[in-house]
Order: sequence, then C-alpha cells, then structure tokens
Amino acid sequence: MPSITKTLRLLSDPNRIRILLLLKDEELSVAELQEILAMGQSTISTHLSQLKQAELVEDRRTGKSNFYRVASSIPVDGSLLERLLEGAEQEIPEAAYDRAAMRRVLKKRQDKTRAFFDSVAGRLGKDYVPGKSWKSLAEALLRLMPSMVIADLGAGEGSSALLLSQRAVRVIAVDSSAKMIEVGRELAVRHGIRNIDFRLGDMEELPIADGEVELAFFSQSLHHALHPERAIREAHRILAPGGRVAVLDLLKHRFEEAREMYADEWLGFTETELESMLEVAHFAKVETSIVDKEADAPHFQTLLAVGTKPLVDR
Repeated sequence: MPSITKTLRLLSDPNRIRILLLLKDEELSVAELQEILAMGQSTISTHLSQLKQAELVEDRRTGKSNFYRVASSIPVDGSLLERLLEGAEQEIPEAAYDRAAMRRVLKKRQDKTRAFFDSVAGRLGKDYVPGKSWKSLAEALLRLMPSMVIADLGAGEGSSALLLSQRAVRVIAVDSSAKMIEVGRELAVRHGIRNIDFRLGDMEELPIADGEVELAFFSQSLHHALHPERAIREAHRILAPGGRVAVLDLLKHRFEEAREMYADEWLGFTETELESMLEVAHFAKVETSIVDKEADAPHFQTLLAVGTKPLVDR
C-alpha cells in the first residue's frame, strides 16, 4: 500500500494531481500527457517516476511506448487517493481543460484513417501521378457541394470567395481592409463573377443579418481577430438553423515572428481551444482535425474545425 505521508507530499504539487486525475480514468503515454498538459517530456517523466516510486502509478510497455495508469493495487472507490483527487479536482482550474484535451487525444489514437492521411500529406505535387492534383480534387468536391449562401469571413482579396462562387447561390465576402475589398471586387469583375457581395466590416461585428447564410467559412483569418470567440459567436448568429461553420486555421505554434510578418494576433489555436470556442457559441456536432503539415520550417500545421447550428437553438 502507498505510504500516506508520501502520498500527501506528492499531492502537494498541482501538476502531479493533474496527471493522476487523468490516469485514474485512462491509460496514457508520456507523449499523450505532453500534448494534454503542454509540459515538457522531462518534466512529465520526472513526475511519473516519483509517482511510480510511491506506488501511485504503474506502467505497461507496448511497442516503443510506455503507458501509465493509476496503480491497480489502489481500490477504485473509497481509497484515500480517490477521496483526495475528488476534492482536488474542484480546486484545480485546469482540470476541465485537461479532460477535454484528453478526449481529443484518445480520439486521435483511435483514428487510424487520419494517421494514413498524415503519412501521405504533402506528397501531392512531389510524387507525380498523371491528372492528380489538389486543384482537380477541389474542383470535383465543389461540383458535389449543394448550392447555398456562403459567408467568407476575413476574405482578404477574395481568393476563397472566387473559388466558392462557382457553386454558391451567393458569397458574402467580408474583410476589414477597404483595399482588400477593392482588389476583390476588381478580380470578380475581371472574371465576370456576379454572385459575390463584397462587404467592408469586422469579423467580430459582421455586416450580415441574422440567419442570412448557410455556411460560414474562416480561411486562415480567425488568428487575426482580436477576440476570436466573438467572431465565432457572430458566425453562429448569421447562420440559418442547420447551417454549418468551417474554420481553417493554424495549429498553435511558437513562431513569434508571425506577429510582425503576417499581422497575426494569435499564434494559432489548439484543437481543444477551437472546439471549446465552437461549443461555447452553441455549435453542435463539433469536429476538429489536423489536415496539413508543412515540411519546411517553421513547420506550420493547419487545423480544420467544423460545427453545425442546431435546428432549435439553445
């Protein structure tokens, strides 16, 4: 049985409590704990080593990875550790975030299809296949997309709006730069496109009526918003019931130069942060995934999140 004094001493560290709260419900690797807790590998390994020495956790080796869990010798219910963790969970502000991040990690573990697509990402254009390209694939998918009213939010000069206009009833392209709007309008006229409505406005206060659109699309624009959660709420407001939101943005990174080089307000978002923003804005059926990884430094990764506005809003 674990020593009571040793247990109490170890539980004086909030990060060790966070680890135990996760491991009492799931078996996790060091890499998965790193992703959930946003801590370094050496820090987590040190905590796990101390917890293992105290007989609070145990590990199991699978292939090249060790998976950790709360020691099976500790009763599930009624133990001192269980009672202490139940009380501590209410006092640790990160506990709810950790649980959400853990659900995301477990979903990734189960998603074998995503692992396959990660393995081939970036090879199109390098490995030649006659007639196969991202452009042809995008064109084919556009033909399958139902005709609808689309809002391109943070549209810039309208490159996405021009593409989407091929199948849309109408595209409302919103940007806060008057110059970008001017360029976008000129491009639309030059290409004879008449179903794009360019509007000057802010993502956090959209010049679009309630329920006016069926798809709200952010393409690498949300990280420019001062308050991204407000932009997500605005997307919910302008969508008709049953409408969908799609967010393409950068996965959280540490390339600080992006603030100056690209006027980025945020250095991307984690999957959990983006999922939380959508759920707080009352979107349902929220899904997120990493859809691209750049081979060149600083190795930006692209995150996709989608959600649906319920037919009966909460």
